Amino acid sequence: MFTHETKLRVRYGETDQMGYLYYGNYAQYYEVGRVEMLRSVGLSYKEMEEKHGVLMPVMSLNMRYIRPAHYDDLLTIKTTLRQLPKMTITFHVEIFNEKAELVNGGNVKLCFVEASTNQSIEAPDFLLKKITPFFSEELK
Repeated sequence: MFTHETKLRVRYGETDQMGYLYYGNYAQYYEVGRVEMLRSVGLSYKEMEEKHGVLMPVMSLNMRYIRPAHYDDLLTIKTTLRQLPKMTITFHVEIFNEKAELVNGGNVKLCFVEASTNQSIEAPDFLLKKITPFFSEELK
């Protein structure tokens, strides 16, 4: 299993009239979590697209709202890969407030697409090489 945490402060423009983080912005926070997770192992979406020609479109997004996040809250976005990807990759996300209370949780499933053909492909080797070490215990 591979888990990564990143912090993000709720900005004023991301809130609704009540001062709560607008519900539609949680999807962007999920994206921040998975982008920073990949960056932590030396990969960027830009590199995946430009150097390797691999795109990762979202197939599904599921989330549940537990309690509101507020303007200026410092949130922890905990992103977890529970299994090695094959044809798809699923990022499980939990967002916590500064009191370590769960604010939101869910998952986002993406597939791998070869940019030049627009066809689905298996998880690329360059990605698997970076993340497989996190699953070494599970593979034994």
